[in-house]
Amino acid sequence: MESIYAALLLHKAGKEITEDAIEKILSAAGVESDKTQITKLVAGLKETDIDQIISSATAAPIVAAPAAGTSTAGEEVKEEKKEEEEEEDEEPTGIGSLF
Repeated sequence: MESIYAALLLHKAGKEITEDAIEKILSAAGVESDKTQITKLVAGLKETDIDQIISSATAAPIVAAPAAGTSTAGEEVKEEKKEEEEEEDEEPTGIGSLF
């Protein structure tokens, strides 16, 4: 995965994506490189339009899921209505029952 990041960084910088360039980036970051993986990546990217891949990946809308333990506004409204209904269902006791 790190080699893909290095290739994208080279692309963004307008540099040629080569095995040596990717290895230098990974080395500078302190990441151990896998020469076989890098060779396959460079070969695969030679016939690929990276800009097209990036634009098609970002064209899809990204919907963030609510974090665990949090509720959305719709859920809060439903909970409030449910609580109000429960309060209405309770029969009054004490003086309130006389009216």
